[in-house]
Amino acid sequence: MNTTTTPAKTIGEFDKELDQRHMRGQWQYDVQLEAIRKDGPLPAGVPFLWDWNTVQSTLNELSALMTESKTARRNVSFINPGPMVTGTSHTLLMGMQLVLPGEVAWAHRHSINALRFVVDGSPDLYTVVDGEKCAMETNDLVLTPAYSWHDHHNESASPRIWIDILDVPVFGFLRQFFFETYGETVQPLRAHPGDNVSLRSSLLRPAWEAQSADRIACRYPWRDVQESLRLHATSQGSPYDGIILHYAHPITGGSTMPTLDCHVQSLHPGFEGKEHRHTSSAVYYVVEGEGTTIVGDKELNWKAKDSFVVPNWMWHRHINRSESSEAILFSCTDAPLLNKLRMYREEPENSFNARRYPTVPADLQSNSETSDKPHSHQT
Repeated sequence: MNTTTTPAKTIGEFDKELDQRHMRGQWQYDVQLEAIRKDGPLPAGVPFLWDWNTVQSTLNELSALMTESKTARRNVSFINPGPMVTGTSHTLLMGMQLVLPGEVAWAHRHSINALRFVVDGSPDLYTVVDGEKCAMETNDLVLTPAYSWHDHHNESASPRIWIDILDVPVFGFLRQFFFETYGETVQPLRAHPGDNVSLRSSLLRPAWEAQSADRIACRYPWRDVQESLRLHATSQGSPYDGIILHYAHPITGGSTMPTLDCHVQSLHPGFEGKEHRHTSSAVYYVVEGEGTTIVGDKELNWKAKDSFVVPNWMWHRHINRSESSEAILFSCTDAPLLNKLRMYREEPENSFNARRYPTVPADLQSNSETSDKPHSHQT
């Protein structure tokens, strides 16, 4: 090996030669590594808001152009305007889908996890998940886990709209796309109610079956969510997110889906959250109210039915601008992926799972009575 001490070229010239050889020297990363050392990972994409008025007019225009959706979903995806981001965030793809009266969006399945949060629903709107009907009333959440057959039916008299959130960017990066059409417009329904997989996620389950947490057809009715928010209304909540509730997996109690986690949060009138950041990215839909989310140095002023994105590792805080009405946000994050990789992190502190359960009232009284009694000393 030639180990001459007199360089025949500069390091810059050598870098160009490495490029031609499809190589790169570690020293070229030094500037990037120094930036990471000082402030952590660089955010992917930019904070951005999709105004409901614009989205609604876009869907109406699309309906005039696509008079039927038998061969393609009538969906518009929200694409982050930041560089090198192909989805709403670098890991999440959010959009809205419209189905006309009497229309069926054909049955298929894929390796991608997907969920539906209903913007304008009806008891006569439903998704069939692995042969089981899941009603889609306004603000309901319906899951279609990976490899689940699903088709959407609008048997109401009006157009219906819901949010689609999928982990498409992750599966695209990993090259793990699988897709299959059923071959017919609709899949067959289960013949007997006792065969519905959703029953296996209730507190009473068949004792003769092995338990599974995969491909669970699951619907979180909004009426149940509203009741939970009401019950927790007097709780201390989070200084960052207000009264925030987790859409727990119906069997494991863990993340909503393996790659996606969902929350609903209520911001009391006049709420001003503390600033924080986390390594996960998040997409939001405004269920009701109006407010502002400040992300970095950008203000996202939102109202009901608007959608917005908070990129990973960006300082942000939520504000409810109303002094008389609460604001409610639905959100979805990629935190489960990062937790599995042990890469999830928050600053200035961990705001999730940070406190203990409420203390048992009888224990509090018992401890108080014990402390009031004089201590006896044995000699």
